Amino acid sequence: MSATLVIRDVTGAGTDSGTATPAMSLDFLNEETTVREIIERRVYEEVHDHNHARPSLLQRLVSPAGAEAALNAPRAREHRQIDWMAQRDRAIEGFQRNAFFVLVGDRQVTSLDERIRLSLTTEVTFVRLVPLVGG
Repeated sequence: MSATLVIRDVTGAGTDSGTATPAMSLDFLNEETTVREIIERRVYEEVHDHNHARPSLLQRLVSPAGAEAALNAPRAREHRQIDWMAQRDRAIEGFQRNAFFVLVGDRQVTSLDERIRLSLTTEVTFVRLVPLVGG
């Protein structure tokens, strides 16, 4: 059985009060996966879209860092490729240091290696935490 995960991004204090971005879908061939595998697949797809210059697709979890950002600045003439493995490592680190958390359905997952049973209606929400101003 294959399953399609619907992935949503939310920024802010929570899923009710935060700002949501359009959903993306990822297809999985297995009935089970882990949070780590979801993050890896998501990052791979986003970097693939960026590297193939699909400007209509939003960058969500992946954003060029340091030299990559400078090379991809609006004044840059050549579109530079982003290393998906470096972005994957940054995303995994971000999860581990609580820069964002992941909800599967309405349940927060806390371990990268937690097994998740997939169904046709599995929704995954990435909630990016935003630092408080002045705090």
